[in-house]
Amino acid sequence: MSPVAKVSEFHREGNDWFCKTGLSSDITVVVDDVKFHLHKFPLVSKCGKLVRMYEDSKSTDKQSLWTTVLEEFPGGADNFLIVARFCYGARVDITSKNLVSIHCAAEYLEMTNDYGEDNLISQVETFLHKHVLRNWKDCILALQSSSPVLKSAEKLQMIPKLMNAVSTMVCTDPSLFGWPMMMYGTLQSPGGSILWNGINTGARMRSSGSDWWYEDISYLSVDLFKRLIKTMETKGIRAESLAGAMMYYARKYLPGLGRWQSGTSDSSKSRRRVVSFSLAKASSPSSMPPLDQIALLETILSLLPEKRGRSFCKFLLGLLRVAFILGVDGNCVKKLEKRIGMQLELATLDNLLILNYSDSETLYNVDCVERIVRHFVSSLSSSSSQLPEFSPPSLDPVTSPSPAPLKKVAKLVDSYMAEVASDVNLKPDKMRSLAAALPESSRPLYDGLYRAFDIYFKEHPWLSDRDKEQLCNIMDYQRLSIDACAHASHNDRLPLRVVLQVLFFEQMHLRTALAGGLNVANTETAHAVTIPGGRTGQEIVQRDGWVTVVRQNQVLKVDMQKMRSRVGELEEEFQSIKQEMKKRVSKSSSSMSSPRLVKLGCKFLLPRASDAKNDTVQNSVSSTPRSATADHTLPRSSRHSKHRKSFSFFG
Repeated sequence: MSPVAKVSEFHREGNDWFCKTGLSSDITVVVDDVKFHLHKFPLVSKCGKLVRMYEDSKSTDKQSLWTTVLEEFPGGADNFLIVARFCYGARVDITSKNLVSIHCAAEYLEMTNDYGEDNLISQVETFLHKHVLRNWKDCILALQSSSPVLKSAEKLQMIPKLMNAVSTMVCTDPSLFGWPMMMYGTLQSPGGSILWNGINTGARMRSSGSDWWYEDISYLSVDLFKRLIKTMETKGIRAESLAGAMMYYARKYLPGLGRWQSGTSDSSKSRRRVVSFSLAKASSPSSMPPLDQIALLETILSLLPEKRGRSFCKFLLGLLRVAFILGVDGNCVKKLEKRIGMQLELATLDNLLILNYSDSETLYNVDCVERIVRHFVSSLSSSSSQLPEFSPPSLDPVTSPSPAPLKKVAKLVDSYMAEVASDVNLKPDKMRSLAAALPESSRPLYDGLYRAFDIYFKEHPWLSDRDKEQLCNIMDYQRLSIDACAHASHNDRLPLRVVLQVLFFEQMHLRTALAGGLNVANTETAHAVTIPGGRTGQEIVQRDGWVTVVRQNQVLKVDMQKMRSRVGELEEEFQSIKQEMKKRVSKSSSSMSSPRLVKLGCKFLLPRASDAKNDTVQNSVSSTPRSATADHTLPRSSRHSKHRKSFSFFG
């Protein structure tokens, strides 16, 4: 009787394996320092490689006991034990988890049908095509278990076959390729009811969304995940679906990224949780190999499509934050900053508040935000650098495109500066550089920038007037609103020069508003008088409305005249104040260097526009730059406070 017929069991003694057949072993196979004491006939009858090795050994070694070493055997000693059992005629269960490794081992030993009918390679290929490639769960398990023998599996073209099958099923209605529909999700019976421990609960499973496959492929190694994404691209899967899968994968394995990406759908996560204990045991997350997080981040960045979107921009900012935590290579950070800068108008203030994880004294990474802003400005001048939007359905809800991205970014940067201004370690140069990163045309109003500077001056009371003036030089006082001008004129944190310029432009605003209001009143009055002769006039007469309009305009005219006279009085008082200032300056030259020269106990009043030509006004205004800064600690007396209302716009 052949040794195969006498097989009873394999047993291990220390680091050696033995097969009980009643016959002493005549061959020793060494795999990864583990010795298998076996018999020649069962192995040589199935394995072509061992046949050649045995023939070569007979010509050089006449000993009856033959020892051979199998170098780099796929799957190691455990996998060789499965092959040895098959050679001895024992039953071998081929599953989706051991399919790839057994196939690699069989190819290594050349176990073709030339060395026995229905040999191991034939059985493995039959199982692969009839069962694995038609089932989603088996394909994922086969791919997941292929990591230890990936190089050998590549040569056999098993990995491309499995990935093509997975990609095809992603493009197909999941209800068409068997159940359970999701490997890590709720089990569904063929009739559509949910199963619990194999028992039909009668409940129906909700229809799955387009992201049902994200969880399953997230259990693949980084290399396999990268290859699968590229295979899906060739199959024509939408870019937003692939980006969603990459975002899901990154949130799962990168530290802290999920905390900054809280906008994802919790319902989809709960829908994919494991509810089948047997299935979870079959492929658990613990079987994942340890991930190199830096390599993962770089891989995700290389795979992300060149697209733009609100959620996509938020994800890129989260990756940038994680990149600083992990200390990745500078080139990776530059790529992230450039891609964020090309869609900066889609970012939010919370996303830009990136903490400083280096040895810098500042709390927030202002330098990083400045580089992103400069990338944004440079991308506007180049049409080739504009990124296309995700095609519908996008990662984001349907929103109308921003008509003015430059103005939107300017508003975002002003808000960011106001947020970081409270950092006591933030230097004035950083604030000035960040504010100047955007062109002047980006800000139709400078109220936001003024608010940021005001907060900065409040939190940095030790700043000199020169530093404040250098910061305020960036502002255009003509683009401050009337409310902002009113606040600045009472702001004792601003330098004196800035206050004077603000007062000048505030007067210009008021005079323009008065002139415009008077012209409108005259036009409406003339129109109201000539209306009664026409059809429209008849309608107004019928309503008894035109008389009221005329009376209101007359009252408005009277108010205008009163306001003009009041402005004249204020201008005269302003001239007297300037004369007194000159006298005091001439008395003491030491007081001229003090920015608190003008503590007169009275308020500055509005000069006339015509006084801009006067030599005295020119000396007080043109001596400072148009956007100079100063301290706003000037006390104002309450004697003339009735012509200014209190202003709390900036708090």
